[in-house]
Amino acid sequence: MNQKIETSVESKIHEDLSPTRNLSGIHLKIVASIAIVWSLFQLWYASPFPFWFNIGMFKGLPARAIHLGFALLLAFLIIFSISCSSDKENVSSEKSTWSLSDGVEFPKDRPLARAEDGVMLSDGTLIVADQRYGLVKVDKSGAVEPFGNFQSIGYKHNPPEIESGPNGVHFSPDKTHIFTADVFSGHIYMTSIEDNKTKIIHSHRYGVNTAIQDSLGNVWFTQSTENNSESRLFEAIGKPISDGIVYRLPVLEDGTFSDKPELIVDGVDFANGFYIDEKNNKFYLSETMANRVLSFDLDIEKGELTNRNVLAKIPSPDNMQLNHDGFLWVASPLSNQIHSINILSGDHSVVFDAQTQAGTKNMEKGLASVANGEGILDFIEEDTIGDMPGLLTGMIIGDETQPFYVANLGAALIKVSSE
Repeated sequence: MNQKIETSVESKIHEDLSPTRNLSGIHLKIVASIAIVWSLFQLWYASPFPFWFNIGMFKGLPARAIHLGFALLLAFLIIFSISCSSDKENVSSEKSTWSLSDGVEFPKDRPLARAEDGVMLSDGTLIVADQRYGLVKVDKSGAVEPFGNFQSIGYKHNPPEIESGPNGVHFSPDKTHIFTADVFSGHIYMTSIEDNKTKIIHSHRYGVNTAIQDSLGNVWFTQSTENNSESRLFEAIGKPISDGIVYRLPVLEDGTFSDKPELIVDGVDFANGFYIDEKNNKFYLSETMANRVLSFDLDIEKGELTNRNVLAKIPSPDNMQLNHDGFLWVASPLSNQIHSINILSGDHSVVFDAQTQAGTKNMEKGLASVANGEGILDFIEEDTIGDMPGLLTGMIIGDETQPFYVANLGAALIKVSSE
């Protein structure tokens, strides 16, 4: 009986902490405006000004009626807003966990190469990282073709002489361009969706994991470690080195970018995927080799991150994205799962699970290894990957009517119906 009560209380706490139960958008603006007007009325009513100017004097019953009117209006608006949010939450929670068996390989013939990350256009077309071409376009039928004309700017992947590794792939805020980070060469590419042309906006001295543009035009990016090759990158997975950094590349008045990135945060154990949450003035960062997702307070105008905290502990967090309901989805290669994090409480659960029994044991060994100051590289084996096309690294989320896709280092995505 006590266990049932404890579970019920915990469930209620989680529900009340859910991002969708907080006022936001137009609801927040209306409620805040009415509360401010009510406060001003209180100040006016209690001040000597009505008597000085002989205007706006309320006494007895009229004053009480106005106060009651404000109170009832605020109560109605708050209850109505929370009710709308609760309805949305109930709909979105009908299906909370998907497994590998709920998805299908896409495209079926495995025509991709290192499909680490990607984005979805409004019509459902995917733009996905591809080691051969930089980016490829995958239509709804699964047909694949190079995208962005990377070869015209000298893109090559011819190991071991030339190694390229398109990694994080993200839209610009207006969704007219795509930013692609190269985790081996250190290039940051900007591709125009309209004319299918790509240019290099910055060449970093070490590999760049992820690059995202903020609403002011500045580009933030992560350096996982001081690597110029795949082998050096994996050294930092084999043993924590703490040379990960978050940079910010300022945009100039002419729309180009500074050649001097600003160091924002350093000393990170493999800085990986991140998300810029301008709505809540937050910055979330995967610290892969510390098995945790960090949260910072964000000042977008000053380009500053402060108040560093651990939001959640996730095995080897990688790429991340905010879903339709305001939860932070984070890929975990070591656990072969995608975790969903409540950005207010830090509570998290698994929403996509491709973990195997052997993978579970490897994950436990990997976590123990990190706790002893070692790495996880030796525990990411075929048994960990299981039936996935490759090591799980991220997700591609479109609008609510579209399926989502699980990205990985293999030759195909996993397409999962979100219904």
